[in-house]
Amino acid sequence: MVRMTDEPARWSQATTYPDMWVDPDDDPRNSDGVSPDGELGTLLDFLTNYRITLRMKCDGLDAEQLARRSVPPSTMSLLGLVRHLAEVERDWQNWITEGDPLPKLYGDPDGDFLGAVAEQSVVDAAYADLEREQAATDAALARHPDLGERLGKDGFAVRELMVHRIEEYARHCGHADLLRECVDGRVGQ
Repeated sequence: MVRMTDEPARWSQATTYPDMWVDPDDDPRNSDGVSPDGELGTLLDFLTNYRITLRMKCDGLDAEQLARRSVPPSTMSLLGLVRHLAEVERDWQNWITEGDPLPKLYGDPDGDFLGAVAEQSVVDAAYADLEREQAATDAALARHPDLGERLGKDGFAVRELMVHRIEEYARHCGHADLLRECVDGRVGQ
């Protein structure tokens, strides 16, 4: 059993820059090309990169490590973050619809974190949920390329939703940095 007093040795897979997660040539977020054109392209590029970052922070861990609540008393874990972001993607779909809301994926308000248990079936389901909900939100928003268009009962602007999505992933990638370092000592951007 790992105790909070057991500090894992810090390490990085990168050999070029010690503060990087991986070497630049191995980083799937790096693009040597021209930056995207326009506001929508830029927002989508940032969202994609934060989504990749979250996946990278979880790579190489087993179910126990992903479910480990490594910063007590918080219930947050890497697996909980994956489940939480699947739930949030579903919530965003509910924001932009006029119809009845989709039900919660994990039940009560903290079900995403509390249900993040160290079972491979839970890990597999969480990743499947996240991919499905991301695709559904992306598809719903793709039908509305005008960033100023207002959607849903509360009239959220598409731009507001896109920026909020980026903010949510960015904030949780920061959490993932700390959680991962506590799990196995791996650091890097």
